Amino acid sequence: MIKRNEFRPDRLDPMETASIDALRAEQLERLKWSVRHAYDNVAMYKRRFDEQGIHPDDIKNLDDLAKLPFTTKSDLRDHYPYGMFATPMEQIVRLHASSGTTGQPTVVGYTQNDIDTWAELVARSIRAAGGRPGDKVHVSYGYGLFTGGLGAHYGAERLGCTVIPMSGGQTEKQVRLIKDFDPDIIMVTPSYMLNIADEMERQGVDPHTLKLRLGIFGAEPWTNDLRLAMQKRLDMKATDIYGLSEIMGPGVAQECGETQDGPTVWEDHFYPEIIDPETGKVLPDGELGELVFTTLSKEALPMIRYRTRDLTRLLPGTARPMRRIDKITGRSDDMMIIRGVNVFPTQIEEEVVKVPEFSENFEIHLYRSGNLDSMTVHIELRPSFAHLGQVEIDKLVADLKHHVKSSVGISIQVLVRDQGSIARSEGKAKRVYDERNS
Repeated sequence: MIKRNEFRPDRLDPMETASIDALRAEQLERLKWSVRHAYDNVAMYKRRFDEQGIHPDDIKNLDDLAKLPFTTKSDLRDHYPYGMFATPMEQIVRLHASSGTTGQPTVVGYTQNDIDTWAELVARSIRAAGGRPGDKVHVSYGYGLFTGGLGAHYGAERLGCTVIPMSGGQTEKQVRLIKDFDPDIIMVTPSYMLNIADEMERQGVDPHTLKLRLGIFGAEPWTNDLRLAMQKRLDMKATDIYGLSEIMGPGVAQECGETQDGPTVWEDHFYPEIIDPETGKVLPDGELGELVFTTLSKEALPMIRYRTRDLTRLLPGTARPMRRIDKITGRSDDMMIIRGVNVFPTQIEEEVVKVPEFSENFEIHLYRSGNLDSMTVHIELRPSFAHLGQVEIDKLVADLKHHVKSSVGISIQVLVRDQGSIARSEGKAKRVYDERNS
């Protein structure tokens, strides 16, 4: 069992300010424990290690981690539901699972120690973002098998906050409760925050009159341009929280409010690597590649070199000595190839946000024109610009097409749809509709 420091809401955890040497020593001790725990208790890991001639005793330093095999989402699906658990079921106190929309759901389990660690890391994350004991936290992440709602909830309570467990949906009621309950913080996906902002505008609620000062947004990629747009529109600080259910849930990394320069990885519990997604080679800090995590303290579901598919880079620490990850540019499996050009939805989002008359809610439709791939971006005008005439709208469309061509390198079509006709997200937004094979 991994030792934890006593959590104190009023002060930083000692590991948050530890020297790099002390941090690396702690990581190595925990890595040896985690690798041994996985090898001894998960049949798949023992088989993989034995096949490659690797033994837990071979882990002498942190660089030795590169000798170990990767774990992927398909491994969790292949061993559905409990085949990757390293503790008996009677020690599992909670289960979460992915939606399974693209295949067999991935099931994750937690011991009581895992739940306690998770709550403390989310509490650490909220505090790093700028939250404090006594704040009211409006949680609009979905509750249930999705890790977002309960992860945020337990962490906020652990910090000593008052939790408003709203969950997703009922957007009109969301706005009413934000007005009536006066929360200081909201935790939600960035796409659903846009939906809430649209509803505020519809109801005539001025965000500048609200107490809400901090947004902790996660569960999907979003851009710095969108951050700036939301901060201006909503009069709050917007910070990025990162996590994934296979590793823990929200709170694997958190952007510090004083710097807002990318999420700090809580490296005392999760060891990060960046690899070349094609070769699997470990890349040096600062180079763009696929993010890989090894859990250092999880009991129920240890993950050894889990490939997240998220594309980013590791950067030096700033507000904390621990390393940061750059803004997630997308996922390797979200990349679109349009006429030989690699395109991510976040790149289109960056250009949409540059045209303030357009809503941040948009859709990307891919289709085949003859033998060539083409893209049409569906967009709406903001309600406050609904009065614009066709000549003015045509000018805005031309601006967006120019921005995309200049920065992304592809030509697109733009379809301006009626206000409210683009589906609003109540969780993770669906941005891309690939109609090329339909």
